[in-house]
Amino acid sequence: MMVRRILKVMSSLVTTVLFIVLLLTLFLVISTKASGGEPSLFGYQLKTVLSGSMEPDIKTGSIVGIEETKDPTAYQKGDVITFRTEDDLLITHRITEVKQDGEVYTTKGDANSAADIDPVMSENIVGSYTGFTIPYLGYVLNFTNTAEGAALLLIVPGVLLLFYSGFMIWQAFRQLDKEKKALKIDEN
Repeated sequence: MMVRRILKVMSSLVTTVLFIVLLLTLFLVISTKASGGEPSLFGYQLKTVLSGSMEPDIKTGSIVGIEETKDPTAYQKGDVITFRTEDDLLITHRITEVKQDGEVYTTKGDANSAADIDPVMSENIVGSYTGFTIPYLGYVLNFTNTAEGAALLLIVPGVLLLFYSGFMIWQAFRQLDKEKKALKIDEN
């Protein structure tokens, strides 16, 4: 009797976890596609770090939280900002010098030996690093931006949930068969 109760609780737990994973994956894929590549969570943009220029603080392949810029001239020396280059690349580096009352910044990656060649204009700043980092999740997020990744991340949890549901239905039929057999034996 106690074993059945434990199995029932575990079954409900597994179903709930699979359903939550499916919903979170769906949210991740939809928010990634809707935002044009990078999802937002609680008002913060999530960006993938693709180089080691900010190591050891920010590892390659990490996800970082970026707070959108409200006043691009308010940053100070030492702040870590994400900015857009002329080639439309996003870079996250530390400010080493503030010029022209915050209209122009000199930046440098922590792991780089020299400052960036091009100055950063305040209008190119996307946001500032909040200190929120999840190592290696960026590789997964980049994969979700591909058609194969989005399909896989939606299909795998759904298929797992279907298989698990099928297994639970099979278990219920097996239990019903046992009960029918037990009734037939009792009637004879």
